[in-house]
Amino acid sequence: MTALWTAAEAAIATGSAPVPGANWAARGVSIDTRAVAPADLFVALKGPRFDGHDFVVAALSSGAAAAMVDRPMPDADQTRLLAVPDTQAGLEALAIAARARSQAKIIAVTGSVGKTGTKEALAALLGAQGPTHASSGNLNNQIGMPLSLARMPAATQFGVFEIGMNHAGEIAPLSAMLRPHVAIITNVEAVHLEYFPDVEAITDAKAEIFTGLDAEGVAILNRDNPHFARLAAAAKARGVGKVWGFGETAEAEGRLVSADLEASGSVVRAAILGRSVRFRLPLPGRHQVQNALAVLLAVAAVGGDIEAGVAALERLEPVKGRGVAIDVTIPGGGFRIVDETYNASPAATRAALAVLGMTAPQVGGRRLVALGDMLELGTDGPAAHAGLAEALIAAKVDQVFTAGPLMRHLHDALPPAMRGAHTDNSAALAPLVASDAHANDIVLVKGSAGSRMDVVVAALKARAQNNQGRDGSETRRAV
Repeated sequence: MTALWTAAEAAIATGSAPVPGANWAARGVSIDTRAVAPADLFVALKGPRFDGHDFVVAALSSGAAAAMVDRPMPDADQTRLLAVPDTQAGLEALAIAARARSQAKIIAVTGSVGKTGTKEALAALLGAQGPTHASSGNLNNQIGMPLSLARMPAATQFGVFEIGMNHAGEIAPLSAMLRPHVAIITNVEAVHLEYFPDVEAITDAKAEIFTGLDAEGVAILNRDNPHFARLAAAAKARGVGKVWGFGETAEAEGRLVSADLEASGSVVRAAILGRSVRFRLPLPGRHQVQNALAVLLAVAAVGGDIEAGVAALERLEPVKGRGVAIDVTIPGGGFRIVDETYNASPAATRAALAVLGMTAPQVGGRRLVALGDMLELGTDGPAAHAGLAEALIAAKVDQVFTAGPLMRHLHDALPPAMRGAHTDNSAALAPLVASDAHANDIVLVKGSAGSRMDVVVAALKARAQNNQGRDGSETRRAV
């Protein structure tokens, strides 16, 4: 396998002095000894709780090819050390060098909701058309994005990167580092309001993604979003050559003609740059349809095959924690868990509830929902949580279980008959939800990552594990 970084290449990229006798070759880059793979370059970053330098010797012993360090490491093999003044800056230098040596077409994705799903869809579509590199998981911040870029092989044809933020000024330097050919903003919603005065300020922060685009670049924006005009103006002010919109409006370059929304997906008819397409998207929800239009526009923008992209859309699978359905078998029947625990915002929660409303339980089953706090909403938090009551009623939810101080506002706003239980945290809620779920129910679980609603999913899955030997099992699929 071709090396990702040799000792000489990494030294040049980071401006570090060559080490006599250093001839290592790395096939990957890692910042976590728990996930370090053989022949990785381990970057010893310093964080608020841990210092990677404390794990350098362990990383090398585990098979890492070398370690990037910014302090003396007398106990380590010196020929396997890459010494830099600062490891965070060293990682960024490696990322910049990876971008400079690459001829890949680069797509950057941001937005209040739908970033990761859009990025994964692009990776799948473009991966079927040429060597494609995409950021893994949610590596989208000041550490994750440079790490993802530093991992990009030189022979990559298409690169897809997610950029996230929760403060102003965070996206601009990442976009400048990435220098994308295409920038997608899926939407702008009232999230992270704890750190912004209003949604307009969030819009401006998202617009920082245009920093790295040049006059030949393409900005792809949601035309149905109320902040489209502000984003389009920001793109043009930055000198972006093309602004393409997606949505239902007639002016959209990626125009939705019709969508037959179903519980298991949608049949979509659209016009992509004037070309008519029809496909069945196996991910349910209108929001998924919107994102698919953005994906097809991006494929066209980087010179990909739209027809091949349409075919790949029909094979998409949900991302972990974002709508994966788990069918759990227990004595006397089974129930379905819909895992939406990766993160939550008011817009994303409403979208998930709309899908649940289209999903009919089997005979005798109920729609149950377990919700954890949606974080970073600032002073709007209490009202935003209480405001979900209407969506829950519209989705014909039978019982609502809530955890956290903010979700208390929703619990109190619900009709008494819909109140399942409320607890201070997800750990206390988990056994209550698990014990209440029974055969033919559908149980949607959602909350911000910090709410740890994954423990509720684990408790529900344990219903099958505890019944192994008594026909307990689980299977996974799209909703």
